[in-house]
Amino acid sequence: MSGKMLVFPQETNSAHVRFTTSRQNLGAVTVCMRYLTDLTRAFSFFSLATPSYSNDFLLLKNPARDEIVLYIRESICGTRDAASGLVQLWVDGKPSAMKLGTYSNITGPMIIVLGQDQDSYGGAFDINQSFVGMITDVHMWDYILSPCHIYNYNQKFNFPTGNILNWNSVEFQITGRVLIQKDQNQC
Repeated sequence: MSGKMLVFPQETNSAHVRFTTSRQNLGAVTVCMRYLTDLTRAFSFFSLATPSYSNDFLLLKNPARDEIVLYIRESICGTRDAASGLVQLWVDGKPSAMKLGTYSNITGPMIIVLGQDQDSYGGAFDINQSFVGMITDVHMWDYILSPCHIYNYNQKFNFPTGNILNWNSVEFQITGRVLIQKDQNQC
């Protein structure tokens, strides 16, 4: 998928991209991706569910209601560490405050979905949380990426590719109307 992007052209309660992994235990996780959207409502672009928890790791954006959004292209990274219980979000290479999440590992068979929020394991999508826009450069690691590596990811410098999801060699399944197009930020 190097040089490609996924296009989610419309609101839907079914269209999504699904990844599976053989991993069944994660003590730490980092997910990074780039996206472009003009949505002004809440939306989900990354959802990792297990049979026990539909929101084991969820990247969801809820813009302010009075915010005027034209097109927002952002680089986003989320981290979750079971040992410390800390979660953190990085937007365009800038960190948020660390917050207390959960001290438990993510365990069990994992379903990873782009473009929808899994309200149950592998499904129960809500059209009002669907993503409309473009997603590219998705990587996922089984450790907390260092601030320097997150900065490098944001700047498109050299960074370690994901060891769980690697955009350059990822396998996935598309359901519904999701298109693969040339990444518009590639020359």
